[in-house]
Amino acid sequence: MNNLIPLIFGMAAVTYGPRLMPFLLLTNKKIPKRVDAFLKCIPVAAIGALIIPGVFSATPDVPMAAISGIAFTLIFGLWKGGIIIPVLGSVIVTYVVLLCAG
Repeated sequence: MNNLIPLIFGMAAVTYGPRLMPFLLLTNKKIPKRVDAFLKCIPVAAIGALIIPGVFSATPDVPMAAISGIAFTLIFGLWKGGIIIPVLGSVIVTYVVLLCAG
């Protein structure tokens, strides 16, 4: 129990450090357009890699529910953009499909 506080602060420093470094090192530097475009794609790729496997394992008995939720997210996300409404909408669509299926 005595090591818990230093462990928490150590984990916070290791997590916060890489997020702080670009702000400190790149404040007055111009990033090339290609690098900036690449960096803007990373959050989308990370979310896709984290969410897509869980989507199909969440409703294994009704795969149509997962497909419907993903379809809603893709269509609404490409049409209007954003992240909150597509995610919440996909949860609602998946829930409605699950209610109708069972």
